[in-house]
Amino acid sequence: MSETPDPVLIIRQRFSDAIASAFPEHAGADPLVAASKNPKFGDFQCNAAMSLSKLVGKPPREVAKAIVSAVRLDDLAEPLGEASIAGPGFINVMLRTDALGRLLSGLSTKDMGLTVAPGEVRTIVVDLCGVNLAKQMHVGHIRSTVIGDTLARVLERRGHRVIRQNHVGDWGLPIAMVTSRVIALRDAGKMNLDTITLDDLDRAYKGAKIACDADRRGLEAARKWHMGPKALAELEEQVAGAEEEDRAARRVLSLLQNHDAATVAVWQRLSDVTMAACLEACRMLNADVRPEHSAGESSYADALAPLVDDLEKRGIAEVSDGALVIRLEDVGIREPVIVRKRDGAFLYATTDMAAIRHRVRNLRADRVVYCVDARQSLHFAQVFAGCVKAGYADRPGGGRTQLDHAGFGTILGEDGKPFKTRTGESVKLADLLNEAFERAMGELTKRSSELDAAEQATIARATATAAIRYTDLAIERTKDYVFNLDAMVKFEGDTGPYLLYALARIRSIFRKAASQGLSVPTLDAGAAFAPAAPAEKALALALLRYPGAVLDVERTLEPHRLCGMIYDLANAFSVFFDQCPVLAAPDEAMRRSRLLLCALTERVLGDALGVLGIPTVERM
Repeated sequence: MSETPDPVLIIRQRFSDAIASAFPEHAGADPLVAASKNPKFGDFQCNAAMSLSKLVGKPPREVAKAIVSAVRLDDLAEPLGEASIAGPGFINVMLRTDALGRLLSGLSTKDMGLTVAPGEVRTIVVDLCGVNLAKQMHVGHIRSTVIGDTLARVLERRGHRVIRQNHVGDWGLPIAMVTSRVIALRDAGKMNLDTITLDDLDRAYKGAKIACDADRRGLEAARKWHMGPKALAELEEQVAGAEEEDRAARRVLSLLQNHDAATVAVWQRLSDVTMAACLEACRMLNADVRPEHSAGESSYADALAPLVDDLEKRGIAEVSDGALVIRLEDVGIREPVIVRKRDGAFLYATTDMAAIRHRVRNLRADRVVYCVDARQSLHFAQVFAGCVKAGYADRPGGGRTQLDHAGFGTILGEDGKPFKTRTGESVKLADLLNEAFERAMGELTKRSSELDAAEQATIARATATAAIRYTDLAIERTKDYVFNLDAMVKFEGDTGPYLLYALARIRSIFRKAASQGLSVPTLDAGAAFAPAAPAEKALALALLRYPGAVLDVERTLEPHRLCGMIYDLANAFSVFFDQCPVLAAPDEAMRRSRLLLCALTERVLGDALGVLGIPTVERM
């Protein structure tokens, strides 16, 4: 990676080196560098002296003096001395104006200090989306798709080799049940596979579940309480029918497992219809999920029995109460991971372990990231621990693959409960995306009558996508949030449309400059920045946070860190725009400098929105 232009990263490293020099026994201690809350004292602050004082047995100010004596910041900051130490031991750092200009020039390159060096490139698998065969995508799929796509984009922006994997739920008894029902409906002339829709499949899925659900408890109660011949007959008929449906589903499952061509053809049709709708919804969300990214459970079906045999033969798994389990008490997890049930059936954990083994051994993953509901945290902790114990996380070339669960919270309705329709159904994702488009179109219509219909539709689609994606990403990943379209599509406040508007406003400056015969200076490593006014300096510091924000997301898998940074950037630009005339600057040099700041803001904001998967527009 080229040298970062982010002053926080540079200063953090310099103070880290200083701590290692002054207190070698505590090398590696966090230097606790952060932006200063009060600019009049400095731009940044090192707060490590207080925590180190307890470790070294010296007063915080004495520790701070030792750090100041060892730190080397002459090329970046005003000279440090005892006057730089405030309170009990806070070390204030004020950037030099010329250094700030150099850092901005470093950010002006296409790389922007983001791309890793060739030797640091990793292969990273991102598990995202995760739809189920024959079922409509619903509001709950927003998070797994948007967060997963964004993390993949961040990692790609860093220069890593990213492999997206849409782990489709397309195998097992539930899928056999719906396949069996579709075959029965087709044979009865009630369903045409050539014209079948996902709504048809969704109804068939629900019908299959009902048909296979035997009310055995009801039958037992009827017999116990002698509820009469009519009730008994009805319940016996229901249970017999459900048992027959279940047997039919299991026959279909056997045919699928044995690759019966006719049965597989029906299953494939279900898959094609489901995935066509899935990919269209992903397109509307501006998520890069394509056919080649599909990695359904079916792709691991033939690997499950050999995997379980391997675990049993090597003593990794053992029989417990008839089931085959991997005990994990030695790694702090009380509950074992079950890889085969008493009846011989495999579980989600078995498939997930097979997937990890494939991704490590065949895809050569250095890191695997799972974007799945936080409620599955225990499941993934068990699966990851089981894979480590079995050696399935060991890379062929040596070392261990990093396994991460990027768990997320739930999308709620206004009632604080999981977002549902009035009838209690999950809200269809396609319906939600269309509603967002209509709301965005309404907002645009209120604001401008100058746009033609085609341009207005393009901007409304971008605005709707920005509204949904940004809201989902700006919330701390593990937290729940309330879905409110009216709030999401607003052009004010911490919203996606506000950021689009900020970018469009910068681009309008360039159009106005062109109409006046003025050119926008070229951004490159030699661009000469001279931020002088307070609003210019504040904007510069906001811009320079970008590389560090992207690195933070790579490290933590928390996109809200980047969202917060670009919202602050948009606000800093708004203050700059109000306080620092650009085209009407007092002289040519100042106008050029401010146009450079505008151009760099446009580049950073545009790049960041691209990383977040938010499409941009020229005007709004």
